[in-house]
Order: sequence, then C-alpha cells, then structure tokens
Amino acid sequence: MSDYFERSLIIHEQLRGKLGIQSRMPVLTREDLSIAYTPGVARPCEVIAADVSRTRDLTIKRNTVAVVSDGSAVLGLGNIGPNAAIPVMEGKAILFREFAGIDAWPICVDTQKSDEIIETVRRIAPVFGGINLEDISAPRCFEIEQSLQDLGIPVFHDDQHGTAIVLLAGLINAAAVVGRELTDLKIVINGAGAAGTAIARLLRCVGHDPSVCVPVQDVIVCDTKGAIHRDRSDLSACKRELLSYTNRQSQRGTLSDVLKGADVFIGVSKGNLLTSEDIQTMASDAIVLAMANPIPEIMPDEAHRGGAAVVGTGRSDFPNQVNNVLVFPGIFRGALDCGAARISEEMKVAAARALAACVGSPTADKILPDPLDRTVAPLVADAVCKAANATD
Repeated sequence: MSDYFERSLIIHEQLRGKLGIQSRMPVLTREDLSIAYTPGVARPCEVIAADVSRTRDLTIKRNTVAVVSDGSAVLGLGNIGPNAAIPVMEGKAILFREFAGIDAWPICVDTQKSDEIIETVRRIAPVFGGINLEDISAPRCFEIEQSLQDLGIPVFHDDQHGTAIVLLAGLINAAAVVGRELTDLKIVINGAGAAGTAIARLLRCVGHDPSVCVPVQDVIVCDTKGAIHRDRSDLSACKRELLSYTNRQSQRGTLSDVLKGADVFIGVSKGNLLTSEDIQTMASDAIVLAMANPIPEIMPDEAHRGGAAVVGTGRSDFPNQVNNVLVFPGIFRGALDCGAARISEEMKVAAARALAACVGSPTADKILPDPLDRTVAPLVADAVCKAANATD
C-alpha cells in the first residue's frame, strides 16, 4: 500500500493538479469570439434575466457539481484543513467525470463554522446543478446538509448517503446469499457518525416492494461507549434521534455484548475492534461488513474464521469492496438529468436496489459490482430519475 502513496505523490508533483478546463466551443475567428463573448453573449444573458429557469438550458449549470469540503474529516486522515483536502476533492471530481460525464470542481473552504459554510454554498449555488458535500465532520455535516435542502438543486453529503446506499445494496444481496429476509435481520452498526447515522436511517425503508416502506426492526447503533440506549445521559441530539427507530428493546452493553446473536455487523468506525471470537457469538452464517479504512474492524480471514458467511470491507484488495464510487456518479447523473430539486429517501432506496440488481447472481464473494464497472452509473441514474419523477 505504501507504494501507492509514493506513486500518488509523484504523479501529483508531475501534473500539478489532476483537473483542467476544456472549452466546448472553439474560438478561432473573430466571429467565434463575438458569439462566445461580447457582443453575442448579451442575448443569452437577457434570456436568463427574464426567466432564471433557462439557466439550465443555456449554461454549464445543467451538468456541473461543486465538491464542497472544509477538510475536517478527510478519508482516514482526520481534520487536515482545506488545502490538504484539495487532492482528495480533485480525485472526487475526476470520478464524477469518468463515471457519469459530470463536470465537477473542488471547492475547499477556509472555515469550519457551519453557518459560514452554509452561506458560502448559498452564494456559489447559481452556477452549479448540484452540491456534493464531502469530508465534513459530524455532527456539523447533518446541520449543513439539512440547512441547504431549500436551494432548489440537490445537496448530497456523500460520506453519509453514498456510504449508506452502497451498503444497503450489498446487504440486499448478502441477505439473498444466506437466504434471509432483509427486514428480519438483527443488525449492529458500530459508529454513530455521518455514515453510521445515514445507514441506520436508510434501513427504515427497505422492504422488497418499492411501494411499501418496511423497516428493519432490529437495529442497534454503538459508539465508543457501547450501545446507544435510552437511559444514557451523554447522548447528543443526533444520537438521541437515532433512538426513535433503533434499539427498540433498549439493549445495553459493549459492542461485543450486543453483537451476540446478531445476523449482521456493519462497521464504520476504526480498525481491529473485533476478533474471530466475537464473530463466533453472532448468528450462524453471519454477514460482516467492516468498512473502516485502511484497516477494517476485523480482517476478512479473521471474520471467516469466526464463521462469517459473507464479508465485505472498504478495501480494493479483498472481495466485496463497499465503495461510494458505485453510487454517487449515478445519483447525481439521474438527479441532474431530471432536474430534481433534492435527493429524496425514495431516490436513495431506488439507487440501492438498482445497484444490487447489477449483480445478477450474488455469491458470498460477489455482492456488489466491481467499482470500475462503467455500466453501473447509467443504471443507477435511470432508477434515480424514475423515482424522482414518481414522487414529484
């Protein structure tokens, strides 16, 4: 893995940035200049001034996404600030272009105050068709995303919802592999930050019939102090809100305690938390999706040794990589194409179902498509578009 680090540093030094701007219109003659810029450009400006909805038809807005970060929660690096976050946001923008043909641009802001980030996004929104919030720490990410839902364009925090959607797709197929109904599973989520909270929320509406909302009934979320339950006095507002749809039996104890008898472990926390002995206490043919990076909560061989039937991680060097690139390009492609004002829960579940369906015959080592599969984004986009139109 260290070789990737050094090779990445070298290529960044050589390229001095992974993005550029390419004109769609050649400017070779005076006539070209007069059409692209003054005096001709005045006419589309007048049309937009008279009807702002024409912005999507006459400018880059229809196909442009801002990748906004404050650098407070970057990958596994933590709070490294806006400048150090730029290479990651450039990479995200490249993935938008490569997998969905979307023009994306990194916007790394020099503040970690929620109100200032919200105000910044509001001020830059006119030129963008969507906002992808990225690597912003919890709980601020919840407030920022929620406060921007009235912009009239999709605002989507990928660390929350992208992770939750691809996780749900993998879980749909993993449940099929072990022959269980998804809604009947006992699920333990370790990590109550952005991703863990979004996963728990999405599990509220996952029935096999897309027209019927059937929640997973038995979900327990753990943080560093163990199970989140009603009698804890140290819970933030976000964690207390989780209790309206998780841990209905108010189970208490450590992660190891509540894992006993569970069908599924979902890890969005930190590495090396579990052992094969912990997995042995779970139900037979357990599903383990340990997504901490670069070191998962339990390594796949250890999980299998404990009896897990299906194991996934966030890493590309093991089977069943749970990777957001399978989701966010298609989500935004669909939302942009249908002019969605926001990304609804129905759109998220539709994306998860479409992603799961990309694996024709799931197996223990194949519950998700390959992250480089270029056929995935269009299928996800189509499902998202249909869900958006159905809920308008």
